[in-house]
Amino acid sequence: MGLALALGIEAVTCLLRFGFDLQATRDTAAAGRMTFGLRIHHGYFGVLALLLGAAVPSKPLRALLLIAGIGLALSDFAHHFLVLRAATGDPEFHLLYPAP
Repeated sequence: MGLALALGIEAVTCLLRFGFDLQATRDTAAAGRMTFGLRIHHGYFGVLALLLGAAVPSKPLRALLLIAGIGLALSDFAHHFLVLRAATGDPEFHLLYPAP
């Protein structure tokens, strides 16, 4: 399930990036003011969901958190280090937004 979710998220991400020419670093730069310049990747939420899932005693909630965590973390990793590296030559994994 987590892999299927990752593939779905990556399909949407590729559509936005290559179909609509959206680039997160460029097109969400205004969000940098709210995050003190830190670029928030959806993979971070995936790692958080995995950590929470490991600590939650409820089996149904644990399963949902683990599926979501795998999907988010795996899709972010694949997008930056497989898709973007192959398509652009640069993984574009920025920790900070560029200075204005």
